[in-house]
Amino acid sequence: MIEIKALVKSFDGFRALDGLDITVPRGAVYGLVGPNGAGKSTLIRHTVGIYRQDSGELLIDGEPVYENPKIKARIAYIPDEAAYFTQSTIKDMMRFYKSMYPGFDQERFEKLGQDFRLSLNRPLRKMSKGMQKQAAFWLALSCRPDYIVLDEPVDGLDPVMRRQVWSLLLGDVAERGSTVLVSSHNLRELEDVCDHVGIMNRGKMLLERSLSQLQDNMVKVQLALADGTELPEGLDILHRSVTGRLQQLILRGDAEEVTNKLSTVQPLFMDVLPLSLEEIFIYELGGAEHEIKDILV
Repeated sequence: MIEIKALVKSFDGFRALDGLDITVPRGAVYGLVGPNGAGKSTLIRHTVGIYRQDSGELLIDGEPVYENPKIKARIAYIPDEAAYFTQSTIKDMMRFYKSMYPGFDQERFEKLGQDFRLSLNRPLRKMSKGMQKQAAFWLALSCRPDYIVLDEPVDGLDPVMRRQVWSLLLGDVAERGSTVLVSSHNLRELEDVCDHVGIMNRGKMLLERSLSQLQDNMVKVQLALADGTELPEGLDILHRSVTGRLQQLILRGDAEEVTNKLSTVQPLFMDVLPLSLEEIFIYELGGAEHEIKDILV
């Protein structure tokens, strides 16, 4: 489990993390989302022990991460831009990882070579960004980590390889109980793989819930009312758009309770639609004083 309490980090007087709290359950695939500058990458660099917090607490399985080799040996980290030694090949990096990670699995490394199909002896600097990212996953997964921390992990990969990589990651979650913390702007992709989501803004956590809880707490309704009919009072409306007689509402609350309340005004037509993670993200940020304009959904 990753437990973060009241985490603060400032750079030149700017608070990148401002009393942040987050809990990532063991065995979860936790999606970290937020606008640019929310503090996601700063949080991730604390989680893997690159940064040391100004105050607050960050524990993995009850132990601090910073300057803790025992905990770091259980974490694999793939940043947005993979870094390698200048002249290194995958074989060179494999030897380096093997010296750093006691759990490095040589047999798995060789087996994963059938999935990634990259040259072991070609310098990584001569490979494309997508190939370098594949190499990063190949090496990281061979370490058999308990915690996998990813920052924009599949950027640069083609759709087939993206699916392959997620399949391998989720296989480790299912088989070994690995925990994945992933930051990404690709909310559609996170919706397919995450079971927990945290929404960050301005260095704080707006909310964190299981994906099912998040989706159960917000409703999208299309309805048409008779002329002169008003919406009932007591609705928590986050967004409303009107096209002719048809209204589209985004409301906070339980779907059954919302539809029961709307039914009291006897709408001519009413339909409840599922919300995507992207829509939830937009309207939660709308509640955090962001200007949200009408969008087509």
